[in-house]
Amino acid sequence: MKLIRFGEPGKEKTGVIINDKKYDASAFGEDYDEHFFETGGLNRLADFIAANKLPEIAGNARLGSPLARPSKLVAIGLNYADHAKETNATPPSEPVIFMKATTAIIGPNDDVIIPKNSKKTDWEVELAIVIGKKASYVSEADAMDYVAGYVLHNDVSEREFQIERGGTWDKGKGCDTFAPLGPFFATKDEIEDPHNLRLWLKVNGNIMQDGTTANFIFGIPHVVSYTSQFMTLLPGDIISTGTPAGVGLGMKPPVYLKPGDVVELGIDGLGEARQTVKAYK
Repeated sequence: MKLIRFGEPGKEKTGVIINDKKYDASAFGEDYDEHFFETGGLNRLADFIAANKLPEIAGNARLGSPLARPSKLVAIGLNYADHAKETNATPPSEPVIFMKATTAIIGPNDDVIIPKNSKKTDWEVELAIVIGKKASYVSEADAMDYVAGYVLHNDVSEREFQIERGGTWDKGKGCDTFAPLGPFFATKDEIEDPHNLRLWLKVNGNIMQDGTTANFIFGIPHVVSYTSQFMTLLPGDIISTGTPAGVGLGMKPPVYLKPGDVVELGIDGLGEARQTVKAYK
């Protein structure tokens, strides 16, 4: 299944995509949140769809994040060797974990706002994992049983805040609008091999990132298992798996986003997103 949420920010309704058409599933009566995933919501939703004729959604409806705000959005840094090299970082011996604020989550085509006092706002196309059931101290062999599906994520990052202001990376990762998700959430069965997906990103029509998840340093089972050793992952939680080479920080000289820029990105099987960059007001 492919799940969407649509409508005004903060008032999104639930929907699904069937044969490339968007349908309103709000009569199902539940949001796509922790409770939904924890209580077998995907199976119950499938039964609901089979038993009901759903109304089609108007083509111009805004898409929100396909998932209601999760308990946490975990991210993995430097998970592609080419990205580590371009940023002059040593490829890690263990996954690098940081957190993105859930208040950063926006829809796939919403505006990205350059934060106040920002000089180095950057882009990062990433495959994000959605957790389907409570995971704590999960083995790598069992890790895929805890994955509900996948979603496209732009891990927008402010490099000065992240690298030059001391402390952890989190302050450069969690600014408002820094986590566009979607256009849809795809259940695990929709993606034949998450370790062989092309992911790409353009700025103003120019290709900046063009990579493949085949180049992960740490694959999805390892990332899920490893993360669960340090925190309990709840249903609906998101783990973003890192970005390939081609970020602005890695350019010579570096290139960063400015008001008016248009970022487009996509992943095989997970659709495309488009964000316009605007200044903080």
